[in-house]
Amino acid sequence: MRRILVTGALGQIGSELVPALRAAYGEATVVASDVRQPAGDGGGPFVALDCRDAAALATVVREHRVGTIYHLVALLSATGERHPQKAYHVNLGTLMNVLEVAREYGAAVFTPSSIGAFGPGTPRDPAPQDTIMRPTTMYGVTKVAGELLADYYHHRFGVDTRGVRYPGLISYGSPPGGGTTDYAVEIFHAAVERGEYTSFLGPDTQLDMMYMPDAIRAAMELMEADGSRLRHRNAFNVTAMQLTPERLAAEIRRHIPGLRMKYEIDPVRQAIADSWPRRIDDSAAREEWGWAPRYDLAAMTADMLANLSRGAGGAANVAV
Repeated sequence: MRRILVTGALGQIGSELVPALRAAYGEATVVASDVRQPAGDGGGPFVALDCRDAAALATVVREHRVGTIYHLVALLSATGERHPQKAYHVNLGTLMNVLEVAREYGAAVFTPSSIGAFGPGTPRDPAPQDTIMRPTTMYGVTKVAGELLADYYHHRFGVDTRGVRYPGLISYGSPPGGGTTDYAVEIFHAAVERGEYTSFLGPDTQLDMMYMPDAIRAAMELMEADGSRLRHRNAFNVTAMQLTPERLAAEIRRHIPGLRMKYEIDPVRQAIADSWPRRIDDSAAREEWGWAPRYDLAAMTADMLANLSRGAGGAANVAV
């Protein structure tokens, strides 16, 4: 059996995708990789790998007989604005290397895009599956280019490329990674620890969100889907709920009634959020491979607070 390689395996998505893949396919089948070393024994094979090194990447794919690559390496939106040149090289350079090695060795590729690929010219409520894509951040630029590269390698070389446009991803598994939607996890920690939270986005800023278990399941289900049913293949819109800071705070108050909210707007992250849609249309994913979320706002909030109160997984995380 050919193996699965997860790049960026110690990051926000990878830290939860790797255990899910190993539970489904066996520990020895899933090779985790990252530029960092894991803190402990992850229970399966791990290789130190910088995907900017095309030769090293090819060696790993060849020696481990990799048949599927989940490519998760990326700098996120707010971090990308602080380091745009680095974001360009990390986000696009590594993807190009992955697509080339997939072409050479006949591997399938999953690579996530994001609601960050949209821009202020996109219809905001809802944003269609197929629409104008003119982002105003380097992160968004790299995501649009990545979608096009994945499409190109499928149509030109027959590489089985697949992907989704993730909304904000909420989890208790690892620290925030420099995303515009970080508030949606920080608020949980603040509510539990202090009963007060200061949001860097305005109270009515609405964005799509998803709980990490749904995000992991979406990636795995798409890679398992019948390819003949996929008209889009890459960059499927997926979502689960639409949140604002006030809406999320109101739900948390059902469990922690005394939660107090303050607002100190970060102009950079507020501008990014204002350039994204208020809601996205994920009907293509539902029709082509049966996507459906399992967690709504109430279920996600209850599960987040239960896990944080037990101290499970340490700090929480949100991606986009």
